[in-house]
Amino acid sequence: MWRELRPLGRHPDSGGYRRFAWTPADAECRGWFEGQARLRGLVYEVDRNGNQWAWVGDPGAGDAVVIGSHLDSVPDGGAFDGPLGVVSSFAALDELRARGVEFTRPLAIVNFGDEEGARFGLACVGSRLTAGQLTKEQAHRLTDGDGITLPRAMETAGYDPDAIGVDSDRLDRIGAFVELHVEQGRALDLSGDRVGIASAIWPHGRWRFDFRGEANHAGTTRLVDRRDPMLSYAETVLAARREARLAGAVATFGKIAVEPNGVNAIPSLVRGWLDSRAADQESLDAVVTGVEQAAHAYAREHGVELDVVRESFTPVVEFDHALRDELARILGKEKDPALAVPVLGTGAGHDAGILSGRVPTAMLFVRNPTGVSHSPAEFAAEDDCVAGVRALADVVEGLAGK
Repeated sequence: MWRELRPLGRHPDSGGYRRFAWTPADAECRGWFEGQARLRGLVYEVDRNGNQWAWVGDPGAGDAVVIGSHLDSVPDGGAFDGPLGVVSSFAALDELRARGVEFTRPLAIVNFGDEEGARFGLACVGSRLTAGQLTKEQAHRLTDGDGITLPRAMETAGYDPDAIGVDSDRLDRIGAFVELHVEQGRALDLSGDRVGIASAIWPHGRWRFDFRGEANHAGTTRLVDRRDPMLSYAETVLAARREARLAGAVATFGKIAVEPNGVNAIPSLVRGWLDSRAADQESLDAVVTGVEQAAHAYAREHGVELDVVRESFTPVVEFDHALRDELARILGKEKDPALAVPVLGTGAGHDAGILSGRVPTAMLFVRNPTGVSHSPAEFAAEDDCVAGVRALADVVEGLAGK
């Protein structure tokens, strides 16, 4: 499976993946998922929001155990973020069948669409629509960098954008959702564990900072006469680092757009996107407030106008305690404390976090020896991936097996 999936959407120069929503690369990944489902004789379906499902048992019976993740990527992303959870889900099913496990509950493997938000700027679109956290009207207003709307992109890919929206009937069928994911950090590597259980997802969000100045000639305009928004932006980037360090949080300006974007032109507009995350809401608020205050001060200093828009926000997500404890019981083999699986928090958002308000959700992490993610250097060793598959199989057997 990994060999078949690896080349799909991989850029020949960067070695990273560009599997963006509703593109040909995304279609190839979706075709791969459907092929894996049909190869195993599973009931395959696509829901109204374009999420793919592969079922063992009756999809309408209710109280289903669902496993899976996503297949799309960030720009030049790594091979493991998302795909490891989907590949491991199919592999876990193979393992359970090899064990001869019979299921007492329906089992589904899912590929949620547009989890990374790389094309339209909003993460977890497929799961947000399903859970009612994103309305059809809001989704229809999303556009990519080329001005293509989400509805147009869906239509081009052969899907109906007018059908999207909350899918309560489907959510009502789910008794538990368990998402396996490569760890995006080094906690497991530092502890020496191959697999961990998620406790919570940090609150996080994205804010757009629009610095508006005055375009002018780079060679003839005196420094004192300039209204250069790049200066305010650059100082705000440094302020974000300072505020995050003080709060024990993280803050990143990772995307920028400049107009007119000429080497010999003072910019008229610098637009930067802030991503910030913290272990608690108070710390996150302190970071964002501090960055905004600093940005406004720098803008005034340089004669620049500033608008700040919160584009997305996800509050802290505490995964279902009963389900989390059940996973710990299944994997920890309570009889031997030395086998206990560590429980750790994460600063990364996931579909499991979006769905947590509607269904019991939990996550498993697989060790990442470098901690690198959202990069072609992202990596997990084969034996650790196998350990993740076996852990996921154990969980599914514990939750849905006889």
